[in-house]
Amino acid sequence: MLKDPLFYAKILLFGEYGIINDSMGLSIPYNSYKGKLQFGNASQGEDHPSRESLRKFASYLIDLESKGDLKASLHLDQLQKDLDNGLWFDSTIPQGFGIGSSGALVASVYERYGLDKIHPEINITGDKIAELKQIFSQMESYFHGKSSGLDPLICYLNLPVLIKSSDDLGTVGMPENNLEGKGAIFLINSGTPGETQPMVNIFMEKMKQKGFRNMLREEFTKYNDACINAFLNKDISPLFTNLKKLSKLLLDNFKPMIPSVFHNMWKEGIDSNAYYLKLCGSGGGGYFLGFTRDLEEAKKRLHKYDLEVVFTF
Repeated sequence: MLKDPLFYAKILLFGEYGIINDSMGLSIPYNSYKGKLQFGNASQGEDHPSRESLRKFASYLIDLESKGDLKASLHLDQLQKDLDNGLWFDSTIPQGFGIGSSGALVASVYERYGLDKIHPEINITGDKIAELKQIFSQMESYFHGKSSGLDPLICYLNLPVLIKSSDDLGTVGMPENNLEGKGAIFLINSGTPGETQPMVNIFMEKMKQKGFRNMLREEFTKYNDACINAFLNKDISPLFTNLKKLSKLLLDNFKPMIPSVFHNMWKEGIDSNAYYLKLCGSGGGGYFLGFTRDLEEAKKRLHKYDLEVVFTF
């Protein structure tokens, strides 16, 4: 049995779409879901769909290497041999839900097959993190058409990462989880997976509109960055003031990324101040993020859904 490290899911707390436009982002590991490479004669591994996905991913990497374009130095011959010997990706991370299923797979391939790889425990400077992000961006582009590289980076480092701009990012300390606290950050399951590429395409079309670009630069960035600073400084009142503005801005300007059945629920949270919802990743389905000062009240109002608590304060 191959004993590879576990790679956990991730959650982008703040920065969805904004990080494309150089606003800040904050992404954290989420240890409730995980994945690892392993060899199977395990019954679930025999015909596991990850095998075919891994084969296609390997072909993509081999093609890049043959052109001299591959940024990562990888032992691809060994990857091919291992695939022939039954390698598969054993994962509990739901696919298409915005919490890093492909990121964990990319991180696991780099960890196992990387030559002269950057180790997460050894001198992990800002420059090294930026280099890793570039490597992972290219690798994960196979799955999404275009990738920031952030998801595999979080999965690989297993640390919270603060993105100040596209080339300024580093690990950051998180506030302590207060298990006795009434307030919470939670995930809410839309019930259907989302596809990243169509959502990104919609966003890029919207970016052609001057009004949308101005909104992103002048309003989204202001509220998003204020949320990050307030959260990291444990300033709950300004956090929720800016969350309300950010949630409303998302509802008004990112409707295609929010399933229609969520629109009224989204607005109810804003109007009642019982909770505020925001995107978790690209949207269109998958998970959405919720923030509340009173988890029990939020649960009552959202009783049709199982809320997965991520953080309490």
